[in-house]
Amino acid sequence: MKGFSAVLLAALTALTLACGMSSNSTTPTMAGAMPSMTELAPSNMNSGGAAFMLTVNGSNFSSNATINWNGTALTTTHVSANQLMATVPAADIATPATVPVTITNPATASMGMGMSMGGSAGMMAETSSAMNFTIN
Repeated sequence: MKGFSAVLLAALTALTLACGMSSNSTTPTMAGAMPSMTELAPSNMNSGGAAFMLTVNGSNFSSNATINWNGTALTTTHVSANQLMATVPAADIATPATVPVTITNPATASMGMGMSMGGSAGMMAETSSAMNFTIN
């Protein structure tokens, strides 16, 4: 009986190793599409004004890209790969300032070996260079 138990244990160990249970391989993350801005519309507002709709034109905007206002993501509407829109709250233009605006294409998850043939790497988040918005 001891011999049978030892053989069974060895067989289960070999099967476990053959199935890949002993290692966690990962596919490296790849660079994502870098968004680029060409225009802010409007590009300035008077301080103390009401909330307004900011339109950002450019290229490589993913369907879940966000407009970042002074480093904070705004609720963003994807119009196309070349245009995004978001409402800037009145509180964000209460006082004169120069505010950096950027676009972020968020990271996408990678798919492991069990989810697709051969697996595929996820994409890293990418953030555009800043354009300045002026609050007069």
